[in-house]
Amino acid sequence: MLTKGIIRKGEYFDSVALMNAAKELGSVKGVVDSAVVMGTKENRSILQNSGLLLPEFANSGDADMLIAVKAENEAAVKAALEKLDAILSKKKTSGKTAEARPRSLDAAVESLAGANIALISVAGRYAGALAMSALRRNLHVMLFSDNVSLQQEIKLKQFGRDKGLLVMGPDCGTAIINGIPLAFANVVGRGSIGMVAAAGTGLQEVSCIVSNEGGGVSQAIGTGGRDVKKDVGGIMFLEGLKALVADKDTKTILLVSKPPYPAVMEKIAAQAAKTDKPVVAVFLGGDKAVGENAGLACAGTLKEAALLALAVDSFGGKKSKRTVLAAASKDLKARLAADDKKLKAQAKKLSAQVGKGRKFVRGLFSGGTFCTEAQLVMGEVLGKVHSNVPLDPGLKLADSLKSVENTVIDLGDDEFTVGRPHPMIDYALRCKRIVAEGANKDVAVILLDVVLGYGSHLDPLSELLPAIAAARKGGGKGIVFVASVTGTDADPQSRAKVLKGLQDAGVAAYGFNADAAAVAGYIAGFAGGAK
Repeated sequence: MLTKGIIRKGEYFDSVALMNAAKELGSVKGVVDSAVVMGTKENRSILQNSGLLLPEFANSGDADMLIAVKAENEAAVKAALEKLDAILSKKKTSGKTAEARPRSLDAAVESLAGANIALISVAGRYAGALAMSALRRNLHVMLFSDNVSLQQEIKLKQFGRDKGLLVMGPDCGTAIINGIPLAFANVVGRGSIGMVAAAGTGLQEVSCIVSNEGGGVSQAIGTGGRDVKKDVGGIMFLEGLKALVADKDTKTILLVSKPPYPAVMEKIAAQAAKTDKPVVAVFLGGDKAVGENAGLACAGTLKEAALLALAVDSFGGKKSKRTVLAAASKDLKARLAADDKKLKAQAKKLSAQVGKGRKFVRGLFSGGTFCTEAQLVMGEVLGKVHSNVPLDPGLKLADSLKSVENTVIDLGDDEFTVGRPHPMIDYALRCKRIVAEGANKDVAVILLDVVLGYGSHLDPLSELLPAIAAARKGGGKGIVFVASVTGTDADPQSRAKVLKGLQDAGVAAYGFNADAAAVAGYIAGFAGGAK
């Protein structure tokens, strides 16, 4: 076995192109592992943990392309590198005869008369300036790009607010505007529930639950996760809330966020209290009393929030806001209690599959909101849950690539996405972690989220099932795999198909992230992993 690598100075390809190239190298006979990435600090760390960081990569920069191939012999390495040359050469020359497309913002605006929103997805270092250019042209902005500075974000949002324009992002992965899904969004039904979220996968989860349960979405406005933090101050969350209050098609408002800064949550609650429309909120890990004192119906999980919004919306404005919220909350409690009893019984049965000495959960998430929700749900059963994005700063991992006891990882955090596709697109890193965690003799449960919809991997089963099989083969026979699937049957991947595929492979698969986290926590608790 040998590992060889080369650096190509100043040769740039987008992260999705490099991901696809690395996959094709993996199909070369004799190649055991490969990587084709830009030479960022974060990518070098990932290569090191994969055994692919070579000495010649030590001084590489962000603009350098790193190629590493682990193979059975020299001939396989040579074949892989030759194939890579062919792949990249083809990408450079492809599209030359295609229809001409605008190459600047001005040209795009000129070619599409009447456009009023710009979706921006470029490297973070360029994204802020481009977003400001769009705002100056009176365009709302959805800023998909991450790694935009905090100072730029504040400047953009203040400018947008003063001009009456939305700035969704940076790092805004999801929105549904006038029925049109943007970026990582799902095919959901139209209806009268409007949403504002500072949590991308949280917005996907609640919009999918609403649709799957027979309801519909009027608007779904994302803000980016930093919006509700102290420095930004909830600028766009408040503007999004105002937009839903003014929207005639929105009858019920649903607010979604990870824990906001306390003063920001108070501002949001005060703003929500001014409308006659019923408002449901889930501030994961936040103080529910703040919202409840302002007349909001506050939920503890994404599942509860979506179901509560549906229950509220079913009244159709026939009663007062306070009466509707109280009645809906009371009706929902019975369902949630029955669900929890059923999940606990299922977990008890699944715990019989856990091997001797195994007792901990390892959660590997592509959705940051799901990672947060899992900490809340499992924490009630297991106590301490470590993470790279912990709710308790004292439980932050020293190394995000090394789990400790009960651990959940957000693989979509910025530290993993610089120079790499988002893990909802690229499953490579997560699949390697699945196999690695499977080799740990103290792991009882591996918990996963599978997020479907536009932009996400079109065939997640083709990635996950081989990794799960490899983990079991490599010593993980006593591990229970639990997964949640976020999406709808109308999504390109089909929620029903993915759920069945996971279940047929022996994975305990659920349609709610909160349910999957509860089952994982209960299994570990039965196995002795509670602290």
